[in-house]
Amino acid sequence: MSSIVIGAAASHTTLMNTKWDEVDHLRRAHRYRDALAVARERISAAHPDLVVIVGSNHFRGFWLDLMPAFTIGVDRVVAAGEHGTPSGPQRTDPSAALALCQSLLDRDIDVAFSTDLQVDHGVSHAIQYLVPEGLPVVPLIVNVFGPPLPSLTRCLAVGEALRRAAAGLAGGRRVAVIGTGGLSHAVPFPDWRDPVGDDEEFLARSFREGRGRWEEFESRRRPIVTGATPRLNEDFDREVLDLLARGRLSVLAESYTTESLVASAGNGANEVRAWMLTAAALGHCPGEALAYSPMPEWLTGMAVAVIEPDVGAAASSPHPPHPTQEESI
Repeated sequence: MSSIVIGAAASHTTLMNTKWDEVDHLRRAHRYRDALAVARERISAAHPDLVVIVGSNHFRGFWLDLMPAFTIGVDRVVAAGEHGTPSGPQRTDPSAALALCQSLLDRDIDVAFSTDLQVDHGVSHAIQYLVPEGLPVVPLIVNVFGPPLPSLTRCLAVGEALRRAAAGLAGGRRVAVIGTGGLSHAVPFPDWRDPVGDDEEFLARSFREGRGRWEEFESRRRPIVTGATPRLNEDFDREVLDLLARGRLSVLAESYTTESLVASAGNGANEVRAWMLTAAALGHCPGEALAYSPMPEWLTGMAVAVIEPDVGAAASSPHPPHPTQEESI
């Protein structure tokens, strides 16, 4: 019988690739990067033969001309390669991806599919740092930046359906699920329905017109994004990690609406949907926070966690790591 044998969740940022020299002296930067390596080792030790990556789109693979709530890549997957992330076709398993897609549809999950899916760092950062070399990937993209967005509750339902779908795969498959994104951060992406000012008008236009042209917009877009004012909420980040450690990440759906989530932790916190979907796919087993590093230099609260169905309850600590003042340097 096939099954999901391990889960992981981690923040992502291209600034880790392009501005590492500026944070190399910070222990908290190394703590996050080292935790990625530990998570990758734990994933490898679980001996998966397929990795489902639950990620987001930053308007390099999806645009407002067609923005599904959930999309699964069922054949060719091409990474955009922006800012030091992997580029080009990635290894996939079309038969397994199609089977997962069909199973989700059979369970009344209206997931879209693509036979030629372009992904950006919302998926490729995980490929770069968490996926053991050579394993095929199945991307599951959640719309988190092009409102209206799927609800937190719906993301939990998709995760639960994914768990059952994975169990139904033929051939005794061992599946890993990686959720990538968050935690607290704000990116200067406007609500496309009501942009304010020249930069927001430009970005909203790029969201509409970017299909096949995203690189044309990047020279102006990149400075807008990297020049954003950091907006972290460490209390929110620790709440997420504490709930994950106790197998209760679903509580977020009771505590937050999309609007209150953004108000509390920034629009980038919408990516916590990937964490929640992953936790649901693992049956809400207790997880283990490997690292938490508030990184205003990267605009984001960076964290790494793993969920191991067999040992999660024993391995997890009751609270996520709280760095000392010295460790936070």
